[in-house]
Amino acid sequence: MSMPALGNAELHHRAGALANGPWSVDLSASRAGWSWSSLRVLDLAAGQSAGLATGEEEVLVLPLTGSCLVRSGQQELALQGRASVFAGPSDFAYVAPGQELTLESRDGGRFALPGAKVGGQGPTVPEGLRYQAARAVPVELRGAGNCSRRVVNYCMPGTFDARRLMACEVVTPAGNWSSYPPHKHDEDRPGETQLEEIYYFELARGPGGEDGAAYQRVYGAGPRPVDVLAEVHGGDVVLIPHGYHGPSMAAPGYDMYYLNVMAGPGPRAWLASDDPEHAWVRASWQGKEVDPRLLGDDGHAADNGGVQ
Repeated sequence: MSMPALGNAELHHRAGALANGPWSVDLSASRAGWSWSSLRVLDLAAGQSAGLATGEEEVLVLPLTGSCLVRSGQQELALQGRASVFAGPSDFAYVAPGQELTLESRDGGRFALPGAKVGGQGPTVPEGLRYQAARAVPVELRGAGNCSRRVVNYCMPGTFDARRLMACEVVTPAGNWSSYPPHKHDEDRPGETQLEEIYYFELARGPGGEDGAAYQRVYGAGPRPVDVLAEVHGGDVVLIPHGYHGPSMAAPGYDMYYLNVMAGPGPRAWLASDDPEHAWVRASWQGKEVDPRLLGDDGHAADNGGVQ
């Protein structure tokens, strides 16, 4: 008997659906229905604080808007943060497992805490709190034309050491496609690693405060079918347990941001396989210009990492 496909109802969580107290997103690995990846998003008013026990997880504290103070035991880090997710990369903190963590924000803000369970064997990394300045975070441009996007590689192999956690963010100008060609990472085999992935979205608003919109596709057949086409808004979460994912489509008029959180049982590596039906698209970018909205005056990636 064939299994029913996982669809929007199981994998697309609208803003507020995963809320818990001050956490606008409180998504543990068990709540997601899998084993490794997690995401929490904390909203703090001016002068507020909140705590978290990391337990078996390593986590980042990544400001989406605003600044904060991060405390764990006798350690304390001040994160300068940023005005918005479209204002360029932020500094961030890495927090090891087994920590009692407190976040406090003098002026208020919103803070993402991507996480991963560290069970089993993995690379050894320093314990406690670690700080990474925004200027040390690698930024790259991918694609060309209307597939241009900017990727900020906060905690990826080769950019920042962690046991299992991988996290990056993508800024896609209005009208562009990203996460394209569609790709998957649900098997451990040459050229691919098995990873659970979370997409957390924020969308720029229109000139009158209009709510932005975007679309996310996830699909796959075989023994684990999945079929998602979700209209997403700011604060929405889409889970990728397996299958091809992409494109992520920014509606005209609304720049799109998403945070990717990934972890899995194998080596810490981001290796993905394109959908063979659409893999040819990569070659079509040769010789095409990158969307100028992502470029600074010198023709390279804008220093502030934001949409121009």
